[in-house]
Amino acid sequence: MKKNRNIIVITLVLVIVAIALLLQNNYSTLSKYETDFSVEDTASITKIFIADKSVNSVTISRDGSRWLLNNKALANTKVVNTLLSTIKRIKVKSPVSLASHNSVVKRLSSIGKKVEIYQEVYRIDMFGLKLFKHEKLTKVFFVGDVTRDNLGTYMLMEGAERPYIVYLPNFRGFISPRFSPMIDDWRSHVVFKDKLSDIKSLKLQFTERDSMGFHLEVIDAMGNYEISRLLDGSKVKSYDTLKVLNMLTSFADLRYESRLNNILAPQKIDSIVNSPSLFELTLVNKDDDTTYMKCFTKNRLSEEIANQYEKLTPVDHDRFYALINDGDDFVLMQFYVFDKVLYPLDYYLN
Repeated sequence: MKKNRNIIVITLVLVIVAIALLLQNNYSTLSKYETDFSVEDTASITKIFIADKSVNSVTISRDGSRWLLNNKALANTKVVNTLLSTIKRIKVKSPVSLASHNSVVKRLSSIGKKVEIYQEVYRIDMFGLKLFKHEKLTKVFFVGDVTRDNLGTYMLMEGAERPYIVYLPNFRGFISPRFSPMIDDWRSHVVFKDKLSDIKSLKLQFTERDSMGFHLEVIDAMGNYEISRLLDGSKVKSYDTLKVLNMLTSFADLRYESRLNNILAPQKIDSIVNSPSLFELTLVNKDDDTTYMKCFTKNRLSEEIANQYEKLTPVDHDRFYALINDGDDFVLMQFYVFDKVLYPLDYYLN
């Protein structure tokens, strides 16, 4: 009888221990999911979608060695790398206190930004064997506002009950601005990024000086070019090869200063775009990809003051306006940056 009692006691103890371990394991699994905001292998990330509660959203997708914004324009590589570094290094500081729980969740539901992370994974991944690679949505979480001390950010994993305060080690501040759903925050400012060996042809046209416009075609990699006048199509017989070479190599990295689509009023942009252009520049690379920009004069005075002076309005000799990316972007450019590719034809003549 005593022996049976011992067996029953031992069995009950084992059952209690098993239940406790099972509950602990389930809790730890849930806790791990709720706090698993980081991605260790950011090289496997193929796409990141960010949206707010309004109409703003962006999709950053990997395209070989570059990143695209909404599958169209180039994304700013530096900004994307900052986001990837943040996703990799992000840490959980603590869960939100019970006293603050409801207010934090309420703010997350009203101003939180939804983040979806897609990764390249394998359907079979075991014992070093990786088969059937595909893209998969691996994480969905919401990014809220900053804590009172400005050192943490509220975040909530989709499906989780409890939000957490997260931070970035060795960084004093909050990370919510890095998850921006605004297109302008992700756009690359690059207009031209063409190596000398990739350029096929170039055309520079001046609206008010037809005789100064020209078309240049690369004949070979030995520095031989064919330059034609746009005025009558005649070929230039003698030109300064070094000057032409310096101009072509300048297309390796040319960027605009700022995008004005959401800064200037649409009526103001339409007025500028419908005015006579200053010059037009077209570059074609060896893959027949064309980069075209149409540029306009920028007045130094505001429109209200300029209307009082009419033709006496001073012209801004430091900056000018331009339409780029198939006319989708109205931007501000600096002559200091672009002057080296805007010399007229007579500059290159011997």
